[in-house]
Amino acid sequence: MPAELITIGAARDADASRAYLAIPEAGHGPGLVLLHTAFGLDRHMREIARLYAEEGYVVVCPDLFWRIAPGLDLGQSEPDRQRMLALSEKFDGAAAVADITRTVSALRDRPECTGKIGAIGFCLGGGLAYRAAALPGVDCAIAYYGVGIEAALDLAPRIASPMVLHFAEHDDFVPASTVARVKEAFAGRQNVQIHTYPGTRHGFARPDGGDFAKPLAGLAHSRSIALLRRILGPDYDLEKLWEAHTRYEFETRDVAATMATMVAEPYVNHIPVMTGGVGARDLARFYANHFIPKCPKDIKMVPISRTVGADRIVDEMLTSFTHDVEIDWMLPGVPPTGRHVEVAIVAIVGFRGDKLCHEHIYWDQASVLAQIGLLDPTGLPVAGADAAQKLLDETRPSNTLMRRWADSAPRGAGTAQ
Repeated sequence: MPAELITIGAARDADASRAYLAIPEAGHGPGLVLLHTAFGLDRHMREIARLYAEEGYVVVCPDLFWRIAPGLDLGQSEPDRQRMLALSEKFDGAAAVADITRTVSALRDRPECTGKIGAIGFCLGGGLAYRAAALPGVDCAIAYYGVGIEAALDLAPRIASPMVLHFAEHDDFVPASTVARVKEAFAGRQNVQIHTYPGTRHGFARPDGGDFAKPLAGLAHSRSIALLRRILGPDYDLEKLWEAHTRYEFETRDVAATMATMVAEPYVNHIPVMTGGVGARDLARFYANHFIPKCPKDIKMVPISRTVGADRIVDEMLTSFTHDVEIDWMLPGVPPTGRHVEVAIVAIVGFRGDKLCHEHIYWDQASVLAQIGLLDPTGLPVAGADAAQKLLDETRPSNTLMRRWADSAPRGAGTAQ
């Protein structure tokens, strides 16, 4: 994503400050003011700015320390942490709110900003994002483990903008008692979502920190994107994108076109056998050599259900094929048996902006192995093609593998399903 340092205010203005600007590939989009942590406008915040630019937003991250330490960019070392704590004592929150107001105005004036404006912040910036929700021109706000929110709960009645607040369960800076006060202040407010992430600590969404919790950080990001899409846009047709991707895979069998539907560094993981690829190079190699040419000629996928979210699709499919080729991605090392297979497959497809980011693909490998004769299901709780057929017809017998099912039947009821 195009990114650069810009000046907010006239270059010779005593109040002029620097900010980091990231613009989406489309060249335009809704605006997002990113408010940094107490470590300043560091590499982590610049990465977040570029991430949200990939999501379709024109992102401006102002330097909130410009009055006392302009250009602050601290690392995670102990000396840097000590300096961060010392500077935090001198930080002027009221002046920072004024900086946010200037940033919102500057962002609105930029030609790339074509819609509404939201605010998102982390730690120190999270508390400021909460305050920004009360400012004119801010249409929604997101705060990650926001510090100092409890000191500004008097703003709660004035905040009409939708918000999402993310808290860690075990946060030394934002204890559970503080989160409880915030929840009480917004009780009954449908436009404010408050989430606490179990087992996490302050900074759980920071990849270069010691308390990074990747799965929960991903969940928090999806919840943040859901709010941004609903309030700011942009609107992407994820179904159309996914269908184009699968058409290139299974119909035209075009590796380059398939990869063009994905972000620069995507990944695919077929969960049962851990096949796929991480990164553009390995994933293109996987598609070209081990997926597209290794799909059975008669493979067919019947859609069962589809759930479309703000940043992902969950597809449930009944897949059938003749095992006429060594299927590297599903049955690596197994020569063709010529047997017919029917199996349910679930695909969870993540998106970043208008590109696929990742795929998690699941199926019942035991069912597949039983159908091609590599696994004897006798005496095992394994169903073959019947499992797939029951997906189409839920009235087919249940509990046929459960030996004690008849024991729980009411007297005289026999073995009713």
